Amino acid sequence: MDTISGISWRKAVITGFMFVISILFLLPFIWMLMTSFKMETDVFTYPIQWIPQTWNTVANYKEVWFGDYPFYLYYWNSIKVSIITTMTSCLVSSLAAYGFSKVKFAASQWLFMIVLITYMIPSQAILVPQFILYRNIGLFDSHFGLIVIGSFSVLGTFMLRQFFMGIHQEFIESAKIDGAGHFRIFYSIGLPLVKPAVATYAILRFIWTWNDYQNPLIFLRSDHLYTLPLALQKFTSMSGEFYSLIMAGAVSAILPLVIVFVIGQKSVIEGIALGGVKG
Repeated sequence: MDTISGISWRKAVITGFMFVISILFLLPFIWMLMTSFKMETDVFTYPIQWIPQTWNTVANYKEVWFGDYPFYLYYWNSIKVSIITTMTSCLVSSLAAYGFSKVKFAASQWLFMIVLITYMIPSQAILVPQFILYRNIGLFDSHFGLIVIGSFSVLGTFMLRQFFMGIHQEFIESAKIDGAGHFRIFYSIGLPLVKPAVATYAILRFIWTWNDYQNPLIFLRSDHLYTLPLALQKFTSMSGEFYSLIMAGAVSAILPLVIVFVIGQKSVIEGIALGGVKG
């Protein structure tokens, strides 16, 4: 009985400690959210007003979304690029992962090693040749060019390959005996079994693409093609004196990420569990 009580006491202490740490991590986000509803004169009052005395409920967000900078357009650009990139990257990475794990061909291991070696090259090191190539083939200053850059991921291929390797070969052999080809096996057997892993990668890919600042900065020039990170930087530089507006823009920018994580957190947990018991 003492052991059980001791375990419960330790769990209670650990839970309380983690709760305090989580509150500390959330404080900047709480301040950002509350500041987005404040009057500009109340932003830096001391002591800090966590709950605004005067709520500027919609004025800040109205200025951000429908003011001098068309946030709704930048929002649409980010949504379009992020969703298409995520879907394409998941498809390409899943097919490549299945091929490297379940399709046996000459030099498959060497080819996979070459793919992994490319991951060792920093993305900044190939920006200049990428820029020249994109300008020469007509993909510069276009959303399609951004989508192509994000659609091929060595990390996604490596990550999903590990999960495909956990599928027992007996499933593949049974499907082959029934006359199924590799595409049918991939679609009907492989993909459903690793769906939590694909969902986990999809969430990560969406977050990476949504927050990507470097590639849009290099490969976009037209203002109407800007994604949200570029728009936020421009908005911040032009509205640097109005922190309530900046916080309203920041809240608007992270809201889709919160929604995606809340919707997909179950798949993330299933993916982690699947990775722990695979094979």
